[in-house]
Amino acid sequence: MRVLTGIQSSGDLHIGNYFGSIKQMIDSQDNSEVFAFIANYHAMTSVSDGERLASLTMQAAIDFLALGMDPQKSTFWVQSDVKEVLELYWALSAFTPMGLLERGHSYKDKTAKGLASQHNLFSYPVLMAADILLFNSEVIPVGKDQIQHVEMARDIATKFNNQHGDIFVIPEHRVDDNVATVPGIDGQKMSKSYGNTINIFGEEKKQLKTVKKIVTEAVPLEEPKEFENCNVYNIARLFLNPQELTELQQRYRRGGEGHGHFKLYLHDVIWEYFRPYREKREYFESHQDEVREILAFGAAKARKVALPIIEKVREATGITY
Repeated sequence: MRVLTGIQSSGDLHIGNYFGSIKQMIDSQDNSEVFAFIANYHAMTSVSDGERLASLTMQAAIDFLALGMDPQKSTFWVQSDVKEVLELYWALSAFTPMGLLERGHSYKDKTAKGLASQHNLFSYPVLMAADILLFNSEVIPVGKDQIQHVEMARDIATKFNNQHGDIFVIPEHRVDDNVATVPGIDGQKMSKSYGNTINIFGEEKKQLKTVKKIVTEAVPLEEPKEFENCNVYNIARLFLNPQELTELQQRYRRGGEGHGHFKLYLHDVIWEYFRPYREKREYFESHQDEVREILAFGAAKARKVALPIIEKVREATGITY
């Protein structure tokens, strides 16, 4: 089974990225054919400074490797190193109704939040469809907010196949219902666009400061606390085993502790969870030439898969002679 996922190089990786798709991808490496890429073309919807985007792309590569990406088991590359994705993006545009894009939840949500209404943001789902279809991807791990984009890819692929034959595999989304939407510090979906993230890597003091900003209800210290709708609890549960989760629930029910205590606990849990990954990241940070070699190796593997598919598309659409 071929699994594909991509992460934008538009800023620091946060725990929403990790539990929403990265962890699923890493865990799939031993039993699936994993294709994973750094989506730097997609990142151009929010990052306009070229020097910064280049730096963030390298940072994302280092983070992926630190978190467990194995370039020998998987195919790992930077999106822009396989240019055929842009060619397919244009070919698929001819099979994408405007109404399909106009119904895009993500586009409407992001523009409502203040992002500029530009063509690259509007046509983002077509490029995502190209990312998926260029590699005959079968399963796409996503959060709930990205399900619609996979469904769009299915619609576009079906329309193309109906006219030109079965060129594309029709992908399926996969959502881990336990972490389908990771809450941010304000209770909304965790997203860099919303400025409500808890980063995976960075300074400990800065992480603690962020965790302390998590929105909670004002409840007297001595009273029991409700955990089901508590943002602190709903983030902590991502990291805890069943016994630890039960113990945390009991602390909420007992009273005698405020949300500030639970925030300190959450910070400690997050910091310890990612400790081995931070150590691994330090190695790749100081060996960036090795990282570039890994990415070049991955791009060559990815293009080997992509070229036969794009050749079929060229022949079917007449972009050959």
